[in-house]
Formats: sequence, C-alpha cells, structure tokens
Amino acid sequence: MGSTSAHNNEGLGRRDLIKRSAALGVITVPTMSFLASCASGDSGSDEKAEKGTKSAENPLAVNESAPLELVIFDGGFGTKYAEDAKAVYAKTYPKSKITFSKTQKIQSVLQPRFNGGTPPDLIDNSGAQQMDMGVLVGKKQLADLTPLLDAPSIDDPSKTVRDTLRPGIVEMGQFDGDPVWIMYYAYTVYGVWYSQTALDKLDAAYPETWDDMLALCAKAKKKGIAGWTYAGKYPYYLPFSLYPFIAKIGGVEVLDAIDNLEPKAWEHPAVKAAFEAYYELYKKGYVLQGTPGLDHRGSQGAWANGKALFIPNGSWVENEEASVIPKDFKLSVGAPSSLDSSDKMPFGTIWASGGEPFIVPANAKNAEGGMEQLRIMLSEASSKSFTSSTKSLSAYNGGTDGIELSDGLKSGVAALEKAGTNVVNPRLQDWYVKLQKEQIGVSGLGEMMAGRATPAEAIKKIQGYADAAAKDQSIKHFKHQ
Repeated sequence: MGSTSAHNNEGLGRRDLIKRSAALGVITVPTMSFLASCASGDSGSDEKAEKGTKSAENPLAVNESAPLELVIFDGGFGTKYAEDAKAVYAKTYPKSKITFSKTQKIQSVLQPRFNGGTPPDLIDNSGAQQMDMGVLVGKKQLADLTPLLDAPSIDDPSKTVRDTLRPGIVEMGQFDGDPVWIMYYAYTVYGVWYSQTALDKLDAAYPETWDDMLALCAKAKKKGIAGWTYAGKYPYYLPFSLYPFIAKIGGVEVLDAIDNLEPKAWEHPAVKAAFEAYYELYKKGYVLQGTPGLDHRGSQGAWANGKALFIPNGSWVENEEASVIPKDFKLSVGAPSSLDSSDKMPFGTIWASGGEPFIVPANAKNAEGGMEQLRIMLSEASSKSFTSSTKSLSAYNGGTDGIELSDGLKSGVAALEKAGTNVVNPRLQDWYVKLQKEQIGVSGLGEMMAGRATPAEAIKKIQGYADAAAKDQSIKHFKHQ
C-alpha cells in the first residue's frame, strides 16, 4: 500500500473505497477456465430464456426452470449474504439450475463475455477490476432495472421495491435521468469519525459548531493529542466530511453546481468558507504531524491508537480497522459541525449513499431471474443477513431490528435518523474519477492541508481543473436532473 499506484489499483472512488478491506482478507479467485466454462450456458445455446407466467407470487414473470448465473465480487463484504439470497431463490424456483461464482477479477473475467454476448444474469460489479459503468451504459450493455423497482416488495406487496429503498439509491443508478441501470446494494455513511471514549476523557461532547471544534482541538493539543488526521497520500478522503460541510453552509445546490461542472461553482462563498475552516486546522497545528505522508491505513491506525481525535472517512473503517480499534473505543460518526447560524442546512446534514453496484446485463439469458434475485436481496431477511455478516447497512431502508449492532453501525443509524431528509449525495467521484482523486484531492486539497497552498490558491487551481474537465470532449458529461 506504500505507493499511489498501488492504491489506485485497489480502487476507484466510493464503490471501491467501500471495499478497501478486500485487500486484507483471504482472496478466493476461481480460475479463468472455471468462469469461462459458464459462458456457453447450460442450454448450449445463446438464446434468452422464455418469460414465465406473471402472477402475484411471480411479479417479474420468472421462468421457473430457466438456469440462473450469478457472479459476485469477493471483497471486504465477502459473499455469505449473496449465498443466503441464492438459497432463497433455489427454494422458490427448485427447477432452476443456479451457477454461483465469486471473484475479484470482475473485468478480466467478465468483459470478454459481455463483448461476446454471453454475460451472466446478475453481477456484483465492484472492486479494483470493476467494469466502467459509463462505458457499459454508453454501449447499451445493461438492462433497465425499472421492472424490479416497480415490482411489489417481498415483505409487503402493497409497497414497490422502490418504496423500500434508502434515500439516493435509485438516483445513483441513473445516468442522465431514467432509466435505472445499477442497483447499489450497500449503504455507506460518510462523516467525521471519532472515539466517544476519547471525547469522554476530555470531558467533551462532539462539537456541533466550528468554534467548539477549534476549542476542543486546542484542549486536545494541550494533552498531546492532535485534533485531526486524514489520508495524506490520498486526500480525496477529505471530501467525505468537507462536501457535506459545504452543502450545510451554502445548500445542496452548491454541490449540484460542482457536480455539473458549472463555471465558477468552486468560487461560491460556501466553498471558500469551508476551505478556510479546514485550513485553520492546519494553521493552528491541530492536524497530526506527518499526516501528509500517511496513507489511508497509516492515518486510520494513528487515529485508532488515540493520536488524533477526528478522521474524515466512511463506515467501512469499522471493518477495515477491526483488528486495531480498541474494544472500549465506542466508534462514532459525527455530521459536519455548523460554521455559524447562517448555514443553509441544519446540524446533522450528512453524506450517505450507495456502494456495491449490482447489474443485470442487457444480453443476460435470464434477466428476469437476475432481477428476481435482487428482489430477494432487497427483502428484510436478506438485508439482515448482509448487515449481520458485514457491519454495513444495505439499500433496504430497515433490516436492523433484532440485530446486535456494532458501535460504528449503531452510530451510523443514529446519524441517518438525525439527518432525516438532509442527506446529501455528491456525484463527482462517480462521474469524474480523475478530477475528484488526482486533481481536486491530491493537487488541490492535499496541497492546501499540507500548507503548500492557501485556500484561495487551491480554489483557483480546482476551478481550473473543473473547467478543463467540462471542456474535455473525450469524457462523458453528466448532470443532475
């Protein structure tokens, strides 16, 4: 993990950051020949399965004897949840022969099958070797998931699947409005992560205003503890708390303008105020010394060991640092502090959104079966299976009753309850990976937080990068609808 290139190979944006722990677990990769052998399909022909009979029990008209092929990314979340859901499908459609395989090499294994017109029926398109969603959508290689979203949900037929999902999930699967091409199955809470135990020792509550944040950092500094640290080598982690801070100050429309690559979007007063607040952490010496040289694991390790109070991160940090975080840590997540009373959005405004993208290929032989498997996964029982085995929320809006929640997960659920409808979902890191990571992150925020650029210089530089991306005809541009 020592170099940027190694890190880049490990993930591109949220969908992979959420899986960071994949690199830590035991990797099970089926051989190419095994997965390739599935390519011909059980019938020996490339024809699509005929639809079954639509009914209340079978709203997607699944052909109950058609074979079903699933390929699941074997990363930080493992595959137990998918195997549990597969068992439900097998029980519901006992005549169907199900082929289930797991791999980390999604692109090298599956791209040739897409190109050859023989893809599986459902894919968890995640990890370092994720296939490019924009390209798949552009080439019309994905099935529209609207029939799934409009189908009755398994637990309550009076509600559609769409009605049971968390905020932002449907929108994330869209590129330029309808249709919906991707079902994000995991749900990540981003924010300022901390140890409640560490705050208790300082006789402090989580700071709800920036003045309180600075005062607490000053108090911690006197005890030899830094206020903040972050992934210095990969400063595109900073937006996990900085972007919702910008929205809180100036309103969600500021983030939308940034996502839309609008001219002067980065020159908005809310951006300037947020950058200046973070820069103050550097200027006052509240950032852990040496942070610019730390990677994500180094900064998280220092924070877990009590060297710094706060770190901007996502809810995967609990699983990723499980071996380092002390038992009495009381892992918690806070929403961005209020800058002042003129903020447009209330305290509690937070960034939360989907990860773990599932797709049904347009050329799938059994697309109805692939969607039915997703419908099963979006039931309360499957959601509980996922949450129990991964310490993560799913896209299903519920599914935590009766489960012993870990500290971080409990805190994430409480943060979402407090946020209510004030959940933001910036799209920059889905839509423009290079702009978000290398340019805004490393060249802009990284230089500012290391003290090598002022907020004004960082903003000018970032606006230049955004303008260049807006003019670049070689990349597909997206807009909030």
